[in-house]
Amino acid sequence: MIVRSNQFGVRRLTRRGGPLRPPLRGAHRGAPLRYSELFLRDKGFTLIEIIILIVMAGILLPAIIVPFVTAVKASGKPEMVNTAMYLGHQKTEEFMKFQYGNSALNPIGLTSYADVDAADFPGYQWQWEIVWVDSNFNTSGADLGYKRILIRVKDPTNDTYEIYSVVTNFP
Repeated sequence: MIVRSNQFGVRRLTRRGGPLRPPLRGAHRGAPLRYSELFLRDKGFTLIEIIILIVMAGILLPAIIVPFVTAVKASGKPEMVNTAMYLGHQKTEEFMKFQYGNSALNPIGLTSYADVDAADFPGYQWQWEIVWVDSNFNTSGADLGYKRILIRVKDPTNDTYEIYSVVTNFP
């Protein structure tokens, strides 16, 4: 194949011995294309198909999304989980602000559940324990330089959330 340009600068492909054949049989400049040939070459979506798709999506998406969003908003569980974790982290920070040797971090067995704050957080309860642990976080009977703090928070539906922290004795 050879690429040539004519007097107008238009490039066209030719083959040795003459110009390239038309891609379709019977198709040449000025010759009408047959309906079947037009149909075969027609690819892609028409404007009407795209408009119908947009209209159908506009009808179906709200019908699918609205019940889902309503169910999520009606569910108070995510809010309860966030509140319980917030309370657990708050109690953890109360302990973590002390140095390792402070009496607030003396080992204590698991306390009984106590109400957090009935006015601000009704139904939430927490308990905690502080124990000595070894370097593998296994409970130890002696002070090896590590204390594990466990905070348990119970939400109004009696689901329990645990937060663990470790305090070390560093110089």
